Amino acid sequence: MIYGVIPGVGDRVSRLVLGASRFSPERMELARSMLDSFMAAGGTTVDTAYVYGDGECERAVGLWLRERGRRDDVIIIGKGVSYGPDGEDRVYPEAIAEELAESLKRLGVDTIDVYLLHRDDMSAPVGPIVECLNEHIAAGRIRAFGGSNWTHQRIDEANAYAAVHGLHGFVASSPHLALAVAKEKGSRGVVQLAGDATALAWYRERQFPLFAWSSQARGFFSGRFAPDAPDDPSMVRVYYSEDNWERLRRAREVAALHGCTPTQVALAWMLNQSLNVFALIGPHTAPHLQDCLGALEVHPTAEEVAWLNLEM
Repeated sequence: MIYGVIPGVGDRVSRLVLGASRFSPERMELARSMLDSFMAAGGTTVDTAYVYGDGECERAVGLWLRERGRRDDVIIIGKGVSYGPDGEDRVYPEAIAEELAESLKRLGVDTIDVYLLHRDDMSAPVGPIVECLNEHIAAGRIRAFGGSNWTHQRIDEANAYAAVHGLHGFVASSPHLALAVAKEKGSRGVVQLAGDATALAWYRERQFPLFAWSSQARGFFSGRFAPDAPDDPSMVRVYYSEDNWERLRRAREVAALHGCTPTQVALAWMLNQSLNVFALIGPHTAPHLQDCLGALEVHPTAEEVAWLNLEM
């Protein structure tokens, strides 16, 4: 495993982050298998969210933590304040406090290590949000905070407010980034980095910690999908494009050269960007997890990284 640093959390944040969105107490065999194997491979960091499985994700991770007694070994990324049941924005202090309290209860922990605001409300002033999150740091409920699907401009705005007022600011961000470029947003409020040269330059220049969600493009490089087999309408809508089929073709060619799988190439591409990047993975079986972990041993050249993304 390889590791990175998150301010306020430490230097043992694994560059591969295990996504727990499909875990639930009813599927604890899957949760135990994935979490046990991930930790055995040196993984330290697990991604959860208030909305995943209507709370079942957090309950499953909490159950595993109690069963294994591993709380001190795990860095928990928690996410809160997505959208309400009627699609309303919930990015305000009262909703943050409500959801954070419930997440802590479900997980059975006193502190979430990195708390990310799952969505943004561009009309909400950043000041009350930053002040609220600082109060939760002071109370020991979170160690650090950031934004998931927040633009870099809004992060700059929040951190400028924090600097002026002597407060903690955002230390991490979690937008969408993968080798396969999404043609459109998969859902409302999503922030995508691919193709956004200004945003990518901002992350590169600041080396701002970046947790890339859907880093494998929902299995696009697994071999399950083909141009003449549109069996998943959402995949067709988001990822089926001539450029992405060319990226897949090139990933297969690089995989043959390196003796690995195309999925490993796609993850290695991510980890070899000039970005301070952590890749969120979501394996559902032991072979899938081992495939992801194998990407750590794949080291594409700078020319291959550029070629994979159609830059040459």
